[in-house]
Amino acid sequence: MAPDSSTSSQSYVADPRNETVEIYVNGAFVPRAAATVSIFDAGFVLGDGVWEGLRLVKGRLLAIDDHMARLYEGANAIRLDIGLTPAALVEEIWKTLRHNGMEDGVHIRLMITRGIKSTVNQDPRFVTGGPTIVIVAEYKRPNPAIKQTGLRLMTSAIRCSTPDVFDLRLNSHSRLNFIRALIQAIDMGADEALMLDDRGFVASCNSTNFFILRGRELWTSTGACCFNGITRAKVIALWRAAGETVREADFTMAEVYAADEAFVTGTLGGVTPVRSIDGRLVGTGLPGVVTGEIAGLYAQAIGE
Repeated sequence: MAPDSSTSSQSYVADPRNETVEIYVNGAFVPRAAATVSIFDAGFVLGDGVWEGLRLVKGRLLAIDDHMARLYEGANAIRLDIGLTPAALVEEIWKTLRHNGMEDGVHIRLMITRGIKSTVNQDPRFVTGGPTIVIVAEYKRPNPAIKQTGLRLMTSAIRCSTPDVFDLRLNSHSRLNFIRALIQAIDMGADEALMLDDRGFVASCNSTNFFILRGRELWTSTGACCFNGITRAKVIALWRAAGETVREADFTMAEVYAADEAFVTGTLGGVTPVRSIDGRLVGTGLPGVVTGEIAGLYAQAIGE
């Protein structure tokens, strides 16, 4: 029996339309089952590439400029020449959406690797041509049940890396440490892994950014050892614009256990409440009132 993914922070409502959606692979559109890359592709060989997750809401690509800035910063950091300007790449995304007749409720995974290599190795000088560009657009709406019940988190023994080891601002395909952390959490009956930095301070979750509320004061990590989340940044800005306090600082698990509310943020799920951490209920164990306020501000900001 396959593991139940319905409680994942990335769970979504199944949509039969996705079976006929065509995938963009290096400028061509192919059926889902035929969307493939070479076994010599640098992304397959070593996870050598960068990606973005985007949403289409009522005809708008949310925070598209922020996503392109993050993508190109990451590509520049690893000397990956995308071969297109940001504007031209955005047009390829729109081309994919138009090709599939998509206008709303879509999640897009944009994946760019260094391309095909002459042999399987680590050295980028063995690339034989240009990058591989894949755009997967799917009808995806967050699972509403998760918003009502909240996620169960488990603190992982696997730490988030520091910038001198692996800078998490680089949105790369390399995700094995986060997958390992998530497997630990799943094996312990949780939905998502809460991860610490090398000093033991709270950093991030395995696929989302983490927040707690102490009263109406919003706490999150410094950002040194967590994902450069675009939804994270939007929530911080919205809560400050509402005249409320946000603390971007180091804090410990003892302070997490004393939180009144907790939630995570991500492109697909937006603001998702957390109901328990390490088997301990957060507050009453129900989605918090202030979390609901923040989720409402975010939904209004993106036009949902």
